[in-house]
Amino acid sequence: MAHIAENRRARYEYSIEEQYEAGMVLAGWEVKAIRAGQVQLTDGYVHIRDGELYLIGCRINALRSASTHIHPEADRTKKLLMHKAEIRRLIGKVEQKGFTLVPLNLHYKGGHVKAEIALAKGKAEHDKRNTVKDRDWEREKGRLMRHKVSSGGKD
Repeated sequence: MAHIAENRRARYEYSIEEQYEAGMVLAGWEVKAIRAGQVQLTDGYVHIRDGELYLIGCRINALRSASTHIHPEADRTKKLLMHKAEIRRLIGKVEQKGFTLVPLNLHYKGGHVKAEIALAKGKAEHDKRNTVKDRDWEREKGRLMRHKVSSGGKD
């Protein structure tokens, strides 16, 4: 699974409960732009409308060589493809339990562009601070271990 773009902010802002993979309905120019790395997922979110899932805020910048008869729209809403039963289950959780759907990343699978979305709950401010604190401690711990190994165990 080759990653195209990742929404690193999602794991900081939300606690991830479950992850799902969804196909995407894309135009030809969007696929070409994605292959060229012209995609940004940071401000993206998943919206439910008429029993279907849509990815909003995923920015795909058109290549300069885009066709002249097509007018590319960078922030176009993209439909996500999943089985009806999965979508119904997600809608039930989002409506009843206060969950939200956020995109985690875009990746290739079998030559197709897929979106990994997550059922998530928003973190409180103190949870975000704990996330940063834990990340800093892991980094410091790795640094200390490398220092210890490189100095032969002597301080």
